[in-house]
Amino acid sequence: MDLMSLFGLTIGLGAIYIVMYWGGTVHLLWHKDAFVLVFGGTFASIMIATPWSLFKNVPRALMSVFFSRQRLSPRQVITLLVSYAEKAKRSGIASLQEDIGQLKDRFLSDGIMMAIDGLDIDLIRENLMKEIIFIRKRHYQVSNVVRTMGTFAPIFGLLATLLGIVQVLKGISDPKSLGASMAIAVTGTFYGICSANFLFLPVANKLEAQTESELLLKEVIIEGILSIQQGDIPLIVSRKLQAFLAYQLREKRKIG
Repeated sequence: MDLMSLFGLTIGLGAIYIVMYWGGTVHLLWHKDAFVLVFGGTFASIMIATPWSLFKNVPRALMSVFFSRQRLSPRQVITLLVSYAEKAKRSGIASLQEDIGQLKDRFLSDGIMMAIDGLDIDLIRENLMKEIIFIRKRHYQVSNVVRTMGTFAPIFGLLATLLGIVQVLKGISDPKSLGASMAIAVTGTFYGICSANFLFLPVANKLEAQTESELLLKEVIIEGILSIQQGDIPLIVSRKLQAFLAYQLREKRKIG
């Protein structure tokens, strides 16, 4: 469970509720017509714009922001790879065969298997880097769908506002109908802006951050497997991976 995301969601909802409570407008927070128009329109548009093979991954991606899978940290992966280096140095790289069945990380097990099979170092790196490129592309396609929803939602909020204004002008001679018409206008804008900047865009950013963390872990795995394949002693493997991790984190901070 991602406590940071849940904490942010709680603070955001709480802030909106408190402000509206102080203003005595909590009862205006819900308007079914505006809700259906903004969220129904947003999801309809994204379904038109996105193939099913990609769209079906969106709900799972949204859930992963708040209930992310438990993954090993880079430090834990380094410790694991150093233990493999010790075993390979002591009993030969083929002895790692018995550890593959216990691994839950398919990327790591595939890399170890290629090393056991004696594939060339350049070929191992090429194969694993291709998988990283594929994973990055697939994940960014999903996060881009969520980001696109963040651009659609305010537009449908504006559409709700326009429809509300039309109703206001239509019933301008009847003061009793003006309140309901203005409600859909104002609430529609609220739903559109709030959902974009409080849900869709932050979720897209979080998905991209999760992707970068996952890929950094896989890059550490690649360097560790290649170091083991080269026959490096455990101390060298550890220092190589620590230096690689520190360098990659510095580079990401510069880019950020």
